[in-house]
Amino acid sequence: MRAAEAISHGAITIVNAMAMGKGAALGINLWTKAKVVLTDVAGEVSACNVTDPGEGESLLRATVIRVFRKFNVHHNFGANVETKSNIPIAVGLKSSSAASNAVALATATVLGRRMSDLDIVKVAVQSSLDAGVTLTGAFDDACACYFGGLMVTNNEKKSIMKRYKPSGRSLHVLIYVPPSRRYSGEISRDQFGKIGGLIRLAHEEARKGNYPVSMTLNGIAYCKVFGFDISPATEALNEGAIAAGLSGKGPSIAAIAPTKATKRVLSVWSAYPGRVIRARFNFEKAAVRLIH
Repeated sequence: MRAAEAISHGAITIVNAMAMGKGAALGINLWTKAKVVLTDVAGEVSACNVTDPGEGESLLRATVIRVFRKFNVHHNFGANVETKSNIPIAVGLKSSSAASNAVALATATVLGRRMSDLDIVKVAVQSSLDAGVTLTGAFDDACACYFGGLMVTNNEKKSIMKRYKPSGRSLHVLIYVPPSRRYSGEISRDQFGKIGGLIRLAHEEARKGNYPVSMTLNGIAYCKVFGFDISPATEALNEGAIAAGLSGKGPSIAAIAPTKATKRVLSVWSAYPGRVIRARFNFEKAAVRLIH
């Protein structure tokens, strides 16, 4: 049977959509690859996260099944799907969005069916909801992972409000990853009322292109709500980062820093338990190829 392999990249949060249904995210060059092989065992979908066995398998299956049902071929085919990734799971770096994007794109391709880029993203978002790995569908995250660049969105309407390509030639993305994870199922919407005004301001600034202010305001607000220590973000800012804050639901703290400040940020972060990931902005769209 035919197979297809797709790649989608990761992202960091600029504005978390949990509080008001509108968000923004910035693509980074971490990645997830998905391979989908068609089988003739109708309706049976096996899934494996090669990098983190046991993680994300329900999402992988849900994505394949949703694409199959979209084209009414679930009575004709089954599939084997596997993913590989260098995006840590459940730390706020959009691992679920990247995986569902890549699986949706590979599945549509191996079926020989045409879907628009935005339709691929919407299928990936709905699959994440089906699998229970997101509260909002994370349309902003899925768009940033799929299209690259900075995406400002209305998640409730699944519409892109603005997209642009910020200059990233001399900027580095530094990500402090504590030795813990947080899953979306652990989050309660009741926590967000107190920060609505601040997040609304952050989203307005993102639409204007002032993403460093957006990211920092968002990070301060959500660290407070979730009870995370803001110190890694404030120390990064003190050392010259232009933006820093919580990514997604955490616990990762992301900072954007010019080259001259990266060593200083890495130095202060070395005192914290966990690890640091170095990345750059990503402007490449998700891609796919058939394997014969």
